[in-house]
Amino acid sequence: MKMIVGLGNIGPQYDGTRHNTGFSVVNKFAEKHDIDLSTRKMEAKFGSGVIDGEKVMLVEPLTFMNESGRAVGPLMKYFKLSLEDLVVVYDDMDLPVGKIRLRNHGSAGGHNGIKSLIAHLQTDKFNRVRVGTGHPTKESVVDYVLGKFTTEQKPDFDKAADNSVAALEDFVAGKEFSRLENKYN
Repeated sequence: MKMIVGLGNIGPQYDGTRHNTGFSVVNKFAEKHDIDLSTRKMEAKFGSGVIDGEKVMLVEPLTFMNESGRAVGPLMKYFKLSLEDLVVVYDDMDLPVGKIRLRNHGSAGGHNGIKSLIAHLQTDKFNRVRVGTGHPTKESVVDYVLGKFTTEQKPDFDKAADNSVAALEDFVAGKEFSRLENKYN
Protein backbone atom coordinates (compact mmCIF):
# COMPACT_ATOMS: atom_id res chain seq x y z
CA MET A 1 0.00 0.00 0.00
CA LYS A 2 1.13 3.56 -0.75
CA MET A 3 0.43 6.39 1.69
CA ILE A 4 0.07 9.95 0.37
CA VAL A 5 0.00 12.59 3.10
CA GLY A 6 -1.03 16.19 2.52
CA LEU A 7 0.03 18.74 5.12
CA GLY A 8 -2.15 21.63 6.22
CA ASN A 9 -4.06 23.18 9.10
CA ILE A 10 -7.51 22.02 10.12
CA GLY A 11 -10.50 24.32 10.20
CA PRO A 12 -12.52 26.23 7.61
CA GLN A 13 -10.53 29.44 8.20
CA TYR A 14 -7.52 27.71 6.59
CA ASP A 15 -9.31 26.30 3.51
CA GLY A 16 -7.61 27.43 0.32
CA THR A 17 -4.65 29.05 2.05
CA ARG A 18 -1.09 28.65 0.81
CA HIS A 19 -0.19 26.66 3.93
CA ASN A 20 -2.90 24.13 3.06
CA THR A 21 -1.38 23.35 -0.32
CA GLY A 22 -0.80 19.73 0.75
CA PHE A 23 -4.49 19.31 1.60
CA SER A 24 -5.47 20.91 -1.73
CA VAL A 25 -3.33 18.47 -3.75
CA VAL A 26 -4.54 15.43 -1.80
CA ASN A 27 -8.17 16.54 -2.24
CA LYS A 28 -7.61 16.97 -5.99
CA PHE A 29 -6.13 13.46 -6.14
CA ALA A 30 -9.04 12.09 -4.09
CA GLU A 31 -11.63 13.71 -6.36
CA LYS A 32 -9.93 12.39 -9.50
CA HIS A 33 -9.82 8.83 -8.14
CA ASP A 34 -13.11 8.90 -6.20
CA ILE A 35 -11.52 8.33 -2.79
CA ASP A 36 -13.60 9.43 0.20
CA LEU A 37 -11.56 10.98 3.02
CA SER A 38 -14.06 10.35 5.81
CA THR A 39 -12.36 7.81 8.10
CA ARG A 40 -10.98 9.34 11.31
CA LYS A 41 -8.39 7.54 13.34
CA MET A 42 -5.13 8.36 15.13
CA GLU A 43 -5.53 12.12 14.74
CA ALA A 44 -5.96 11.88 10.97
CA LYS A 45 -8.65 11.94 8.33
CA PHE A 46 -8.06 9.43 5.56
CA GLY A 47 -9.53 7.25 2.87
CA SER A 48 -8.28 4.49 0.64
CA GLY A 49 -8.87 3.08 -2.79
CA VAL A 50 -7.25 0.93 -5.44
CA ILE A 51 -5.57 2.51 -8.46
CA ASP A 52 -4.19 0.20 -11.16
CA GLY A 53 -4.09 -2.68 -8.68
CA GLU A 54 -2.23 -0.69 -5.97
CA LYS A 55 -3.93 0.15 -2.71
CA VAL A 56 -3.58 3.85 -1.88
CA MET A 57 -4.27 5.65 1.38
CA LEU A 58 -4.73 9.42 1.33
CA VAL A 59 -4.11 11.15 4.67
CA GLU A 60 -4.72 14.61 6.12
CA PRO A 61 -3.52 15.01 9.72
CA LEU A 62 -6.13 16.46 12.07
CA THR A 63 -3.38 18.00 14.16
CA PHE A 64 -2.18 21.44 13.25
CA MET A 65 0.69 21.64 10.77
CA ASN A 66 3.39 21.78 13.46
CA GLU A 67 2.27 18.41 14.89
CA SER A 68 1.75 16.48 11.62
CA GLY A 69 4.15 13.72 12.64
CA ARG A 70 1.98 12.94 15.66
CA ALA A 71 -0.66 11.62 13.22
CA VAL A 72 1.53 10.15 10.47
CA GLY A 73 3.96 8.17 12.66
CA PRO A 74 1.29 6.04 14.37
CA LEU A 75 -0.53 5.45 11.07
CA MET A 76 2.69 4.21 9.46
CA LYS A 77 3.20 1.77 12.36
CA TYR A 78 -0.44 0.65 12.48
CA PHE A 79 -0.53 -0.18 8.76
CA LYS A 80 3.06 -1.54 8.83
CA LEU A 81 4.19 0.71 5.99
CA SER A 82 7.79 1.24 4.96
CA LEU A 83 9.20 4.72 4.33
CA GLU A 84 9.52 3.87 0.61
CA ASP A 85 5.70 3.70 0.44
CA LEU A 86 5.21 7.19 1.91
CA VAL A 87 5.07 10.52 0.08
CA VAL A 88 4.31 13.85 1.76
CA VAL A 89 2.91 16.86 -0.13
CA TYR A 90 3.41 20.35 1.32
CA ASP A 91 3.84 24.04 0.60
CA ASP A 92 7.27 25.56 -0.03
CA MET A 93 7.87 29.32 0.04
CA ASP A 94 11.33 28.90 -1.49
CA LEU A 95 9.82 27.74 -4.78
CA PRO A 96 7.92 30.09 -7.09
CA VAL A 97 4.19 29.53 -7.49
CA GLY A 98 3.67 26.94 -10.22
CA LYS A 99 6.84 24.94 -9.54
CA ILE A 100 7.10 21.59 -7.82
CA ARG A 101 10.17 19.78 -6.53
CA LEU A 102 10.36 16.12 -5.61
CA ARG A 103 12.94 14.87 -3.09
CA ASN A 104 13.44 11.56 -1.33
CA HIS A 105 15.26 12.97 1.72
CA GLY A 106 16.57 16.14 3.27
CA SER A 107 16.20 18.65 6.05
CA ALA A 108 12.98 20.39 7.01
CA GLY A 109 14.20 23.65 5.47
CA GLY A 110 12.39 25.58 8.19
CA HIS A 111 9.02 23.87 7.54
CA ASN A 112 7.53 22.95 10.92
CA GLY A 113 5.29 20.20 9.52
CA ILE A 114 8.33 18.46 8.04
CA LYS A 115 10.27 18.99 11.30
CA SER A 116 7.48 17.16 13.12
CA LEU A 117 7.51 14.30 10.60
CA ILE A 118 11.29 13.93 10.87
CA ALA A 119 11.01 13.83 14.67
CA HIS A 120 8.22 11.22 14.71
CA LEU A 121 9.58 9.06 11.87
CA GLN A 122 13.11 9.42 13.30
CA THR A 123 14.55 9.99 9.84
CA ASP A 124 14.62 12.57 7.07
CA LYS A 125 14.63 9.86 4.40
CA PHE A 126 11.09 9.96 3.06
CA ASN A 127 9.59 11.05 -0.27
CA ARG A 128 8.25 14.58 -0.64
CA VAL A 129 6.46 16.71 -3.19
CA ARG A 130 7.18 20.36 -2.44
CA VAL A 131 4.69 22.73 -4.09
CA GLY A 132 5.80 26.33 -4.59
CA THR A 133 3.83 29.12 -2.98
CA GLY A 134 6.35 31.91 -3.57
CA HIS A 135 7.76 34.19 -0.91
CA PRO A 136 6.09 37.32 0.50
CA THR A 137 7.45 40.67 -0.61
CA LYS A 138 5.71 43.05 1.79
CA GLU A 139 3.59 41.08 4.26
CA SER A 140 4.80 38.89 7.12
CA VAL A 141 5.54 35.24 6.46
CA VAL A 142 2.65 34.17 8.72
CA ASP A 143 0.15 36.43 6.95
CA TYR A 144 1.43 35.25 3.58
CA VAL A 145 1.22 31.49 4.20
CA LEU A 146 -2.17 31.84 5.88
CA GLY A 147 -3.42 33.94 2.96
CA LYS A 148 -4.96 32.68 -0.27
CA PHE A 149 -3.38 32.66 -3.71
CA THR A 150 -3.98 35.87 -5.63
CA THR A 151 -5.98 35.92 -8.85
CA GLU A 152 -2.69 36.15 -10.74
CA GLN A 153 -1.14 33.21 -8.81
CA LYS A 154 -4.13 30.86 -9.01
CA PRO A 155 -3.54 29.53 -12.58
CA ASP A 156 0.10 28.76 -11.75
CA PHE A 157 -0.90 27.02 -8.53
CA ASP A 158 -3.53 24.97 -10.39
CA LYS A 159 -0.83 23.88 -12.86
CA ALA A 160 1.47 22.87 -9.99
CA ALA A 161 -1.37 20.95 -8.31
CA ASP A 162 -2.07 19.07 -11.57
CA ASN A 163 1.64 18.25 -11.96
CA SER A 164 1.74 17.07 -8.35
CA VAL A 165 -1.22 14.76 -8.94
CA ALA A 166 0.51 13.36 -12.05
CA ALA A 167 3.70 12.73 -10.04
CA LEU A 168 1.67 11.00 -7.31
CA GLU A 169 -0.04 8.81 -9.92
CA ASP A 170 3.39 7.80 -11.26
CA PHE A 171 4.48 7.03 -7.67
CA VAL A 172 1.40 4.84 -7.14
CA ALA A 173 2.11 3.10 -10.46
CA GLY A 174 5.43 1.95 -8.98
CA LYS A 175 7.84 4.29 -10.70
CA GLU A 176 11.08 4.79 -8.80
CA PHE A 177 11.00 8.08 -6.91
CA SER A 178 14.49 9.14 -8.06
CA ARG A 179 13.31 8.82 -11.67
CA LEU A 180 10.25 10.92 -10.83
CA GLU A 181 12.59 13.60 -9.47
CA ASN A 182 14.28 13.74 -12.88
CA LYS A 183 10.93 13.89 -14.68
CA TYR A 184 9.16 16.54 -12.58
CA ASN A 185 11.91 18.78 -11.14
